[in-house]
Amino acid sequence: MNSPALFRKIGAHIVATAILACALASAAFSQSTGPTSVTLDEAIQMALQHNHNMLALMTTIQQSQAEEITQNLRPNPALFADWEYLPLGSPAKQNPGIYGGQSTNDYLSNNTEGDIGLSYLIERGGKRHDRLQAQKDITAQTRSLVEDNGRGLTFQVATLFYNVQLAESTLELAEKDIKSFQETVDISEHQYKAGGISENDYLMIKLQLLQFESDLEQAQLAKVQALSDLRQLLGYESVSQNYDVAGPFEYQPVKGNLEDLQLKALQNRPDLRAAQQGVTAANSQLTLQKAIGKQDVTVQGNYSHVNGISAATLYGSIPLAIFNRNQGEIARARFAITQAQELEKATNGQALTDVYDAYQGLRTNDKVVSLYISTYLDVATRSRDISEYAYRHGGTSLLNFLDAERSYRATQLAYRQALASYLLALEQLRQAVGTRALP
Repeated sequence: MNSPALFRKIGAHIVATAILACALASAAFSQSTGPTSVTLDEAIQMALQHNHNMLALMTTIQQSQAEEITQNLRPNPALFADWEYLPLGSPAKQNPGIYGGQSTNDYLSNNTEGDIGLSYLIERGGKRHDRLQAQKDITAQTRSLVEDNGRGLTFQVATLFYNVQLAESTLELAEKDIKSFQETVDISEHQYKAGGISENDYLMIKLQLLQFESDLEQAQLAKVQALSDLRQLLGYESVSQNYDVAGPFEYQPVKGNLEDLQLKALQNRPDLRAAQQGVTAANSQLTLQKAIGKQDVTVQGNYSHVNGISAATLYGSIPLAIFNRNQGEIARARFAITQAQELEKATNGQALTDVYDAYQGLRTNDKVVSLYISTYLDVATRSRDISEYAYRHGGTSLLNFLDAERSYRATQLAYRQALASYLLALEQLRQAVGTRALP
């Protein structure tokens, strides 16, 4: 094959290899970037599964389960051996008169002592069972505490999710306002050139457009920052860089009464469950400390070979519980039970207080949003439309028109902020109750 043809073949092979590598890299990148759009429920699940702080907390459950293995282990037996009265050199040469010329082997067999034995600690009072049960109770409490951290993470995710939706809704409003007001600017420019309005009026209208453009830029910045913060909670690698949120940004009525919500909180709050498990764990510790106060027995068996004679020996020992009966730890464990009971009562009261505060906050925000929906959104829109029509036809002054335009924009922004506050108050109630399933 001539050189040009060979180079073309090599070049084609290199290009094909590069294309394949790029395709594989692109496929790998698309798999690692995750979804491009997430709903609130999806965002919460992703955070619980991929948030690194949450994953780190989950290892505390595994650590506690590993500790259960340790607490359930039996004591190891102890093996010991010794060989005494070994000679330094040849005993027959050192003392021929005493040993009668016996060999070293005979001396080792008849004149030395060898012992080998095995000892074992027998735990009394059910210590191993009580240690295991105490650790299992700690594991159960740890699991509930991790779940409670998940409850807090869920609220953080919902907060940032609604912040994104508020920014997007504000951005949409700003884009509509600019588009609508740009028509007014264009008409005013035509009127100014035709001599229908003064230059001052035209410039005032142009300046009003600046406010809409500023709103647009601020909304874009708020969206970018909220998406970035939300991505960190979801697990930075779990979503693509250009992801977005999906779902309605709208009023969601809640009809549950305070008493039912408080009852549901007492049934569902993981922190309250953890406090209750803390009382159980404290009682287990008291049982364990009482078991530790029981004295353990050490048994031992020896085999000895002394001066040519073999013998077996059995030993047994137990400490006399005259002074140390673990009284201090038993007393401390009793006080720890009282402490756990008081913490349970405090957590119970905190749960009821959280539900009450969140419920009242939701009711207040509900009234505010309802006022906007039922009356003021329509009033602001009609006022703006009437003022705009009247201004274009010479029926009102420029200042009145601009004032109506500002009132409309302020009302729309205030409504979106009130709606976001209502949705956050709803999430606060869900967090207080301990479940997302509300009436």
